[in-house]
Amino acid sequence: MALREHVEVVLLLGAPGAGKGTQARFVADALGVPHVASGDLLREHRQAGTALGQAAQGYMDRGDLVPDELVVEMIAHRLDRPDAARGALLDGFPRTLPQALALEKRLASLGGAVTAAVYVDVPTEVLIERLAGRWICRRCQQSFHTVFNPPATDGVCDYCGGDLYQRSDDRREVVANRVAVYMRDTLPVVERYAAKGMLKRIDGDRPIEVVRTTMRETLDLNDSVAA
Repeated sequence: MALREHVEVVLLLGAPGAGKGTQARFVADALGVPHVASGDLLREHRQAGTALGQAAQGYMDRGDLVPDELVVEMIAHRLDRPDAARGALLDGFPRTLPQALALEKRLASLGGAVTAAVYVDVPTEVLIERLAGRWICRRCQQSFHTVFNPPATDGVCDYCGGDLYQRSDDRREVVANRVAVYMRDTLPVVERYAAKGMLKRIDGDRPIEVVRTTMRETLDLNDSVAA
């Protein structure tokens, strides 16, 4: 497997509840690249029974974390598909500095590179409130919120008609710890790309359409792309 040369990878970073998933579909479409989330890739490989999926399952069966190198390998395979000829939008990965370094090394060895990192910045108290009311589509993973972004029909995804559910780790009593862990582990990643002059910080504590407009302007996306 050989990654196409000059693949441009854009990172979409932000804590749980920052609204990455809400914006990712638009950003990926506007860039003309696929939206790639590491969690979705992992599920895909496990369900398909690929060698990578079987290796990952072995770690999970033992209660261990899937190694960064294995996740990066899955991403490299995903970038080799025809729809990723121009690159991809990586959603929520890398989460740690070792993951960032592993990803950059892998991309560099195959002729690709991270070209931009967008960080959706939201205050901790807002993140907790968002997560406590978040519901996810079982089918397409689109996120909704009982207050900020409710579905047109209770319990039904606006995009694909799938059932909505609340993840166990989105309960209010556990979300504060999730956010704290993310901040501890991922801020070094944010700082790395800021130091490299590649970070684009966006205030995510605003209405969805305002954040979307800022995304368009920050990434210099085509103004004709529908919001």
